[in-house]
Parts: sequence; structure tokens; C-alpha cells
Amino acid sequence: MGADPDLVIELNKLTKYYGKSRGIIDVDLSVRRGEVFGFLGPNGAGKSTAIRTILDLIRPTSGWARVNGMDPTKEGANVRRSVGYLPSDFGTYRSMTAKAYLRTLLEMMDHKGPDRINELAGRLDLDLKRRIKDFSRGNRQKIGVISAFMHNPKLVILDEPTTGLDPLMQQEFYRIVMEEKSKGNTVFLSSHILGEVEAICDRVGIIREGRLIMVENMSAFKRKTGKVLNVEFEKKVDPDIFMRLEGVSDIKVGGDNVLIMTVSSHIDGVIKELAKHTVIDLTYDEVSLEDLFLKYYGRENVNHKGNGKGVLP
Repeated sequence: MGADPDLVIELNKLTKYYGKSRGIIDVDLSVRRGEVFGFLGPNGAGKSTAIRTILDLIRPTSGWARVNGMDPTKEGANVRRSVGYLPSDFGTYRSMTAKAYLRTLLEMMDHKGPDRINELAGRLDLDLKRRIKDFSRGNRQKIGVISAFMHNPKLVILDEPTTGLDPLMQQEFYRIVMEEKSKGNTVFLSSHILGEVEAICDRVGIIREGRLIMVENMSAFKRKTGKVLNVEFEKKVDPDIFMRLEGVSDIKVGGDNVLIMTVSSHIDGVIKELAKHTVIDLTYDEVSLEDLFLKYYGRENVNHKGNGKGVLP
């Protein structure tokens, strides 16, 4: 278990069972300093279990983890002090003001240096003087985001960080994450939203039913996701015309004059072909996470011997 100083998170066959119930199984993963890593999976896949085990909030059944060069089972307090952490279900003291609560957290961390509370509150449009009990769900989430970044940690671990944030605040959150990357810091975030990890992550790992089934660079991952185009034409159009185009797959006929297709690349060719026809309406959406699993990572592709390693090439 020799430590590589460039690896801030290392997991080796990390496994957690709750009695006979599955948590995570044989998770192997390496996250390098300075990258934004997306941990993607549906609710109940094991994302939160993995994060809590990494931080020694729960103990593994088997396997091991290393965070910032430390063994969490031996140095759990130091590990937690060295990271910024936002749990998916964080609690607050609702009678306190936001500022008093955040200051209390800093004191509990024994943080002595400068902090970013006022800066981040300004960027996220959070009134620090209001009591937490008066906040909406979205504003309480902002408190959690601030708590993760406020003490300038080199590693930030975020569990479903944008839950409850409106689109404008989500964009500001993405900017904060990218600024951390530009400083050489590491962000590890879990999500069940494809568009979120595509927007900000360098690599993505997919966890399903407790097993890490793949890790890919974002460029390769985007080629597998794509967009779903729903096109209504003035007249019936032969779907084979589009099926022959590069980057197009999964064409379905949605009605007499409607085609539904997944476009993962070469959108320019699709647009040029569409221009040859009279289009009445066109909408697009992200490929759903479940559709992605069924297409690329179905049950038959999950290696139940833990072969989906997240080691760096």
C-alpha cells in the first residue's frame, strides 16, 4: 500500500455490507490531485455508502481506502479535517443564523487561517444574518456548499451537491468547482444527473448496485451519452436516411411524421440532413441515466468479480 503523493483518493476492493444487505462491493478507484471526478449512479446505487466509508463515518466490511495519504480507519479525524465535505443529508442548527452556524463549524475544525464565508455567500446570494429555520430548501443547500469550500481544503467531497439549487445557482456552483480545479485542488462529487457530471468533470465513474462498473475520461463518456432529438416533419421521412449518419443511433418512429433519435457526435451532419426537409418542431433532451445503463452497462455487462476498476491508465 505504498502511497503515491499524486493520488488523493485510493480505494482497493472497498466493500461494505449492512448485515446481509449490500452497500458497496469490491470498489477499486484512484483519483488524482487536480481533477474533478464524477461519481455517477441512481439513488441507492451505493454512492453515499462509498463516501461515508472513505471518510470513516462508517467502517468497511473489507478492503481499504486511503485519503490524502492517510488510512481513514486509523486517522479518521485527520482525514475529515483535511477535506471539505457536503453530505447528501446534512443537518443544521435551525435556530442559529447561517453565519453563526458556519463559524461554529470552523471552530470545530480548529481552523485558524482565512475563510471564504462572506465571499461564497455573496456569490450564492445567501443572507448570512437570517436564521436557518427561515430558509428554503435551496438556501439550506447553499449553507452546505459554503461549508465544504469555506476553509480552503485541497480535497472537496460532495454528495449530490446541487440538490435544491435553482439553475442560476447551479451554474455558480459549477464555476466554483472549476476555480478549485484551476488551483490544482481536487473535487470528488456524486450525482445522479448526467448533465451535471458532463458539465464539470474530467472523469466519471458509474456505480450500479454497489459495484463500480466503469471509469472513463469525459470525452469518451460523452460519445456514449449524446442527446435525444425528437423531430416532427411536415411529411413522412425514411428513418434509414438518418440511421446512416455517423453518430446517430436508436432511431424510433414516434408517429406518422415523427422521428426520435440519439445523437452522440457529428451533430453537424444531422443538422445538414434536417435542413433538406421541412421541420415542424424539434426538441432535445439528455439521455436518461437508466437508458444509458440499459444500452451500455446492462446487467450482462456488470462484472460481478469486481473487474470495473477505476485505476488510472
